[in-house]
Amino acid sequence: MSEVLGLAHLRGKKRSQYVTRMFARIARRYDLLNSVMSGGRHHSWRRMAVEMGSPGLEGPALDVAAGTGDFALEIARNNWATEVMALDNTLEMLAVATNKARRRGLLNRLRVVSGDAHLLPFAGDRFVCVTVGFGVRNFVDVPQALREMTRVVRPGGRVVILDIFRLEGRGLLNRLFPVYFRTVTPWVGGLLAGDREAYAYLPKSVETFLSADELVAMMEDAGLEQVRYRRLALGSVAIHVGRKPAPDG
Repeated sequence: MSEVLGLAHLRGKKRSQYVTRMFARIARRYDLLNSVMSGGRHHSWRRMAVEMGSPGLEGPALDVAAGTGDFALEIARNNWATEVMALDNTLEMLAVATNKARRRGLLNRLRVVSGDAHLLPFAGDRFVCVTVGFGVRNFVDVPQALREMTRVVRPGGRVVILDIFRLEGRGLLNRLFPVYFRTVTPWVGGLLAGDREAYAYLPKSVETFLSADELVAMMEDAGLEQVRYRRLALGSVAIHVGRKPAPDG
């Protein structure tokens, strides 16, 4: 049995180590594969997420599971963000993010930080906005990571999550999408990145992940309010936004 097929049995530290090693292997090809598999739409999805989560905010922002930095750099383009931190536990991905920020003239706006989403190395009420792009599925303990994001965001600030979600129901798309994901994604990953195993992980992580409505409940349990989401890509992708309650309401 391959390591990917046994992924469902990995828990805690072992799962975290597996995911970190996997992303380290594909770091240099990650952006290309994202563009191919999203039809080039993932940049516009991040832009929508920033627009949904930022109105009325001004102050420092944090991108968790930042990877190669696309979400953090999208935030850095906006004047409302006085400081942008990109946190990830895979150094190879953060190296790509740093080079990308340098090429775009945004290096002075971005600070990369090595760290764990389950135990964020920041004081409480630190950021006006905390984001995650296509990273929540990789968390070992989603409720704990959501509690940490809620802890470090300021009262009145927002948590914004962009990800691929498990489709519910019995419609044709709901039956075809998992089949497409299980077959086409590993093939593309093998062709472009030379790592079929890493991209076999992606569809498996979606199949065992939450639905969009289930994430709403988890965000509320973590202490967020006014949680809403917008579906994209025929419902397979969604942007969630939740607000941390402020004392004055």
